[in-house]
Amino acid sequence: MLAKRIIPCLDIKDGQTVKGVNFVNLRQAGDPVELARAYSMQGADELVFLDITASFEGRKTFTDLVKRIAANISIPFTVGGGIHELGDVERLLNAGADKISINSAAIRHPELIEDIARHFGSQVCVLAVDAKQTSHGWKCFLNGGRVETEKELFDWTREAQERGAGEVLFTSMDHDGVKTGYANEALRRLSDTLSIPVIASGGAGTKEHFRDAFLDGKADAALAASVFHFGEIKIPDLKSYLCACGIPMRIV
Repeated sequence: MLAKRIIPCLDIKDGQTVKGVNFVNLRQAGDPVELARAYSMQGADELVFLDITASFEGRKTFTDLVKRIAANISIPFTVGGGIHELGDVERLLNAGADKISINSAAIRHPELIEDIARHFGSQVCVLAVDAKQTSHGWKCFLNGGRVETEKELFDWTREAQERGAGEVLFTSMDHDGVKTGYANEALRRLSDTLSIPVIASGGAGTKEHFRDAFLDGKADAALAASVFHFGEIKIPDLKSYLCACGIPMRIV
């Protein structure tokens, strides 16, 4: 079995790391470059950087900040936010990103997934999905969770896989920041439906929540923010715990 991955996430607003609950009530969580360096040294498997208001505000991701983070880490680095065209992808890859995460632009222009996969390879294209369970099922949202769409979670991720996405980063908006565990039932269905890796996001509060995402949700990776940023869970301790649970981990 492939090793599971632990991925800290830097949500960036105005150049600072922030974290909220259910996508609102943001509070500052530290300097992104310092956090990135610390996570790389602690044994994180990857790092995700999301400029969370770029799509909503209609501007580009902070290229200089991406460069500074990339220069301070030695792990794979995914960048998302405000990416609308191949030129944005090329600019961020040149700045040091290894993968690109797209959400709003992919929903509006699904052919962008195919363009990225064709020009840079499927391994570069991560489909990020912000979804919420509604009376009509799991619906996908645009612009940092502000706008509901007609896209249904399982149909949309399947389409994205067929178009060439290399991974799916699934965030349950209802679970985000509340620390009661991941949306494991939806995760498991995604993992059973798709042949590409699924990254769990939204809800981590304890080590057991990570365990459940891997064992019950069948996730390939688990992403978290506040429990790492505020020192509630240390990555080496988490990995030791998960190894003791029989979950394969890369230990440095």
